[in-house]
Amino acid sequence: MNGKVIVVTSGKGGVGKTTTSANISAGLAKLGEKVTVIDVDVGLRNLDVVMGLEGRVVFDLVDVLEGKCRIKQALIRDKRVDSLFLLPASQTRDKDSLSIDGMKELVRQLLEEEGMDRVIIDSPAGIETGFKVAAAPATAALVVVNPEVSSVRDADRIIGLLEANEVRESRLVINRMRPKMVARGDMLSVDDVIEILAVKPIGIIPEDEGILISTNIGEPASLSGATKAGIAFFDTARRIHGEDVPFPKLEDKDGFFASLGKLFRRG
Repeated sequence: MNGKVIVVTSGKGGVGKTTTSANISAGLAKLGEKVTVIDVDVGLRNLDVVMGLEGRVVFDLVDVLEGKCRIKQALIRDKRVDSLFLLPASQTRDKDSLSIDGMKELVRQLLEEEGMDRVIIDSPAGIETGFKVAAAPATAALVVVNPEVSSVRDADRIIGLLEANEVRESRLVINRMRPKMVARGDMLSVDDVIEILAVKPIGIIPEDEGILISTNIGEPASLSGATKAGIAFFDTARRIHGEDVPFPKLEDKDGFFASLGKLFRRG
């Protein structure tokens, strides 16, 4: 991806957006990029826990936006990969504490003054203030979608909003694929999701209980590569980084749900 500022979004909550943000950021840092990942889910922060950095939070995103501290004071360097930084969300404030202009200036400083190669923005679920602030400075987007009808419908709405906000480089991360369910016709296939949303995938992540374990212990799976999902997340980071990495071969049922496409078409 060419975009240096990537918003990770989904519309629907619970699809694995924060896990994706953590693993993609860690994977890019492992590849040598200097990366800051920003948690914009003010009041409901979880990214620090997923990354195992919750015990090191002193200042947060709102403190920076309100001028209560410098960016350097709020950034948490990940000791496992020294080119990875987290800017956590506030737990005690609400989304009204955020501002689009403040977010744009913050991202500018991260790129131009702190020397970041990439800024990843973990958007809150929904399409209201938090999403608008998260998307405002973005030049690219990762749309996380599960292969199910409700998730695809929400992703379709988000893709339309991203286009309206002139975020022109969007890619799908299709999360929690279960090939056996696809083969039985009980789950949308990769081809179905692509046909409905008309957006190219950059990551296809299999369902993997190892992700739950890695999240619980605060260890991004993309750093170790010990699980199928961890490998898939790292391969996704490699594609974002610019490498030509083939997608995994999954058992697939072509076009079984293709007729659903008409339900989601944007005008």
